[in-house]
Amino acid sequence: MAYLLIFGVFMLLSWAVGARLKSKFREYSKIPVNYGLSGREIAERMLRESGVDDVKVVSVQGELSDHYNPMTKTVNLSPDVYHGRSISAAAVAAHECGHAVQHATAYAWLMMRSKLVPVVSFASKWVQWVLLGGILLVNTFPQLLLAGIVLFALTTLFSFITLPVEIDASRRAISWLDGSGVATTATLPKAQEALRLAAYTYVVAALASLATLLYYIMIYLGRRD
Repeated sequence: MAYLLIFGVFMLLSWAVGARLKSKFREYSKIPVNYGLSGREIAERMLRESGVDDVKVVSVQGELSDHYNPMTKTVNLSPDVYHGRSISAAAVAAHECGHAVQHATAYAWLMMRSKLVPVVSFASKWVQWVLLGGILLVNTFPQLLLAGIVLFALTTLFSFITLPVEIDASRRAISWLDGSGVATTATLPKAQEALRLAAYTYVVAALASLATLLYYIMIYLGRRD
């Protein structure tokens, strides 16, 4: 029952933040960016002016599917962002380029996050099954639940390490949009709000993961020896 309550609360928060984010992006997609640049042009310009010349800007399918891939060194922008000439497209494009700049400058939090990817991928694949078995056998084989908690803790740690990575990428994006003149005094606050809402989705996910981790720890501590 406690788990369902925790799950429900964070599902509601996630939905509220996501709905607000999509609403703002739709609203700001109608506000033209300075100089009439597309998301692709903004990304290429930011990369060039940041001294990053080995990263390509490509278009990928999906909505809000934008991301930077350090393996292929590509800034992947959704069609609305790639072709868009709005302040929301500019904010997203610059944010993803912020990750590329982090990679190029060996930003510590990004490097730490990258090193955890293989471990977290393994943990994410098995954690649900290990936790399920651990809960069922908590009084006869508690070590299994403990193993599941360790695996889940790794995914929680990954969620929290992601926060400074995302916040820093947004900081770099806003700084560049302001300094380049692509965003004006009227549109810069809108770019800041859009990126702040995007960051909230990561905050909610990290807190939900932490709450769930504490729930499993409580089950382990409350077992009957």
